[in-house]
Amino acid sequence: MKAGWEMKRLGDVCEVINGGTPKTEVNEYWDGRHLWITPAEMGKRQSPFVGDTERKITDLGLRNSSARMLPPYSVILSSRAPIGHLVINTDPMATNQGCKGLIPAKNLNYKFLYYYCVSIVDLLNLLGTGATFKELSGSKLKEVIIPFPPLLEQQRIVALLDEAFAAIATAKANAEKNIKNARALFDSYLNAVFSQRGDGWVEGRLGEIYDVRDGTHDSPQYQVSGYPLVTSKNLKRNGLSFDDVRLISEEDYKKINVRSAVNKGDVLLAMIGTIGNPTLVTIEPNFAIKNVALFKIPYGQCGAFLKYYLSSEWVISKMMNEAKGTTQKFVGLGYLRDFSINVPSLTTQYEIVERLDHLLVECNRLEAIYQKKVAALNALKKSILHQAFTGEL
Repeated sequence: MKAGWEMKRLGDVCEVINGGTPKTEVNEYWDGRHLWITPAEMGKRQSPFVGDTERKITDLGLRNSSARMLPPYSVILSSRAPIGHLVINTDPMATNQGCKGLIPAKNLNYKFLYYYCVSIVDLLNLLGTGATFKELSGSKLKEVIIPFPPLLEQQRIVALLDEAFAAIATAKANAEKNIKNARALFDSYLNAVFSQRGDGWVEGRLGEIYDVRDGTHDSPQYQVSGYPLVTSKNLKRNGLSFDDVRLISEEDYKKINVRSAVNKGDVLLAMIGTIGNPTLVTIEPNFAIKNVALFKIPYGQCGAFLKYYLSSEWVISKMMNEAKGTTQKFVGLGYLRDFSINVPSLTTQYEIVERLDHLLVECNRLEAIYQKKVAALNALKKSILHQAFTGEL
């Protein structure tokens, strides 16, 4: 540790304030003049500074709850659901009970405190307790140790961190923009292919060309071991995912597959919730499907062509706009069978697929490069924070 630095408890250099929520059923407590923030709102923010809130409470609501006003430039920490969101209020503000307000002492720079809390989010999560969800208590937060250099040194470190993080934020924004551009490049070409059909393309219906089925709509009993039951959540942009898949018995597996057996080369489509994410089955399947559309690809047809067609923006947009349901959107089997498609010759289908495959590989390569850059920038940010609070900056 550098000369002149001390190690102190947060409770010795901050006042730790709990939040509270006025009774939501009492209208007189709400829509007042006092700013009031929650962890959910904190998680949506891009800037650490907050000067307005989605909800506000009245004088009466403040008096009749455990909420307390924090002075400007306090550090607000979400202490449950989840632990670790951090903001700095630029105006007086109260919080709900899922937050802790840290009012720094006069010899503690608020931005130094903020940056230090950012650097120890993993530790704060470890200190949380609870079965349903973790919560960090005020007493444990007060015992957290903070490196404590003189105020001028705190200000110097904050200035260095501000400059470094501004540069990192710019670089990260550019990398994330390039990720979006790589995806947009492929999507644009894909849409052009299917919106500008060439000579010899024939219009038909999906049900005329393919055997269109769907999986079970029942809810089989899940097992500790058995056969995967693939649902819409297992269909991803980049293919089939068995993460968090539920398992069913061999009896249920066979029962479902009497009608909805999936074969290699078939195409699956999410028909409930997030409609889309068409997936070409490239493995020998040993799973059943639920609430998923199944397109059986007949001999002489190209399943990859159908997958790309169903991936195009205009198809997904049309399906989403015409989907039924209020709580959860869905498209039915009859709708899918009647959905229009323009199909070229088989030779042209394979030519289109070859071009799209090549472009997709290049776009994925670019996307991976920029994702690595984002990860490297996040790692750099952690490294700089570590240096800052061990006296190495």
